[in-house]
Amino acid sequence: MNKRKYKNIKSIAKGYAFIGINLIGVLIFWTIPLIFSFVISISKWDYSKGIKGIAFKGFSNYIEMWKDEWFRASLINNIIFTVSFVAILIVLSFIVAYVLNEHVIGKKFVQLGLYVPYIVNIVAISAVWLALFSTNGPILNLLRKLGVENPPVFISDLHWALPTIVLICVWQNLGYTVILFLSGMINIPRDLYEAVAIDGANTFQKIRYVTIPMLSGTTFFIVITSIINSFKVFGLINLMTHGGPGTSTTMLVYNIYRTAFQYGKLEFASAQGIVLLAIIFFITWIQFRIQKKNEATC
Repeated sequence: MNKRKYKNIKSIAKGYAFIGINLIGVLIFWTIPLIFSFVISISKWDYSKGIKGIAFKGFSNYIEMWKDEWFRASLINNIIFTVSFVAILIVLSFIVAYVLNEHVIGKKFVQLGLYVPYIVNIVAISAVWLALFSTNGPILNLLRKLGVENPPVFISDLHWALPTIVLICVWQNLGYTVILFLSGMINIPRDLYEAVAIDGANTFQKIRYVTIPMLSGTTFFIVITSIINSFKVFGLINLMTHGGPGTSTTMLVYNIYRTAFQYGKLEFASAQGIVLLAIIFFITWIQFRIQKKNEATC
């Protein structure tokens, strides 16, 4: 073995040594559970017999899943939640970041204040918002003082519960997304703004033709991560609404949890989990294809 080949093997071995712990973690906590979950989803499992109690059943769980009212409701709710959450979060975060970048002095303190909800424990967030939206809470009392005779009990209202969860999630994630947009805006060369200003561009034209195109990579990252996170929302649902009232706030992850641990239907829950994984993978794949096309046309 020559010296150059030995050095290459040594450098490759060092690289795998550095990432080895992470690879082991991914194998133990992601790959093996995923494979086992798929095996369970196509099987009938007699838990009393352990692994030997797994009997192949085919894809009947996947077929039956679409007949389940709770699964259909959770899928529809999740789609509505995802579209609303991502759209509001992107637009509002962009506006706040632009105002901070252009018109606010001491923006670091504002960023810190916006970022705090993102790192606060979800239990604390749920407790605070439950108190705010309670029957005699400050929000409903304020609405009554403003002349609203029968204000909706947001969390307990069939039509207002899901929009309320959307707004809470936007509030929680706003600071993180604002920081991402702000970091992208800071790195946009000022020469570009000066060039379009010479051509007579106003503020909105600067945003349309300079800021938005230059932030396409940042926006793409935010959209992907926001969509993935929106399909994983669980804490607020579990702590605030328990999927209710009715099925109005039931999401896919909460329905999987409920199916598996409240009703003990692990095969059915595993099938739903695999479908959720497929949905996230498909959405991400489409977005990457769109991004590549946009880069090719630029």
